[in-house]
Amino acid sequence: MKLKEKLKQEKKLQIIRTACKLFAEKGYSNTTMHDIAKELSMSVGNLYNYFSSKEELAKEIMVTASRWVAERIRKINEKDISTKEKIYELVKSFIDIALKEPELIHYFLRVFLSNREVFEEDCLGFACVGDVVTEIGVLLSEGVAKGELRNQDFFSAFVTIMGPMGGIVFLHGENVLQKPLMEYAEEIAENIWRALKA
Repeated sequence: MKLKEKLKQEKKLQIIRTACKLFAEKGYSNTTMHDIAKELSMSVGNLYNYFSSKEELAKEIMVTASRWVAERIRKINEKDISTKEKIYELVKSFIDIALKEPELIHYFLRVFLSNREVFEEDCLGFACVGDVVTEIGVLLSEGVAKGELRNQDFFSAFVTIMGPMGGIVFLHGENVLQKPLMEYAEEIAENIWRALKA
């Protein structure tokens, strides 16, 4: 990759992180391209060189976040360990992301899920989070093939994994948990394992 292209990609990531933070803090509707440009100390015109609209930027955040999470799951899937161990690592990894990049989780919970009309055109169903769905699918199908997981409907199994993880992170964001977030990882993983195991 040429230096100019690398710098452009780095700037795009900086814009994505900043927009994600502002959307999560102020709400999607209350955040303007001007607000994002101001936070980045760049002109609005320059911002439009990277993203043609606020809607395009909102969708790109979901796609990028999905890639980041999927990459972590892919590394877990590639390990030569049991499905139970993979589930434990997945939960810890998801919680680690929530602690290190809280704006991504806040964005998903507060923007993506509550502003579905913004995402209707290109992000229907699993379109914007397809990478994560694919990797969860790999984990499940390999677990079934090894005889470690029950063969069941994909969507039921997917929700069984993502629901508890998203739920505990949401409660952490609401400041209602009595222990540090990572201390819940083992119990959440054990609950998921017991719900899915053969």
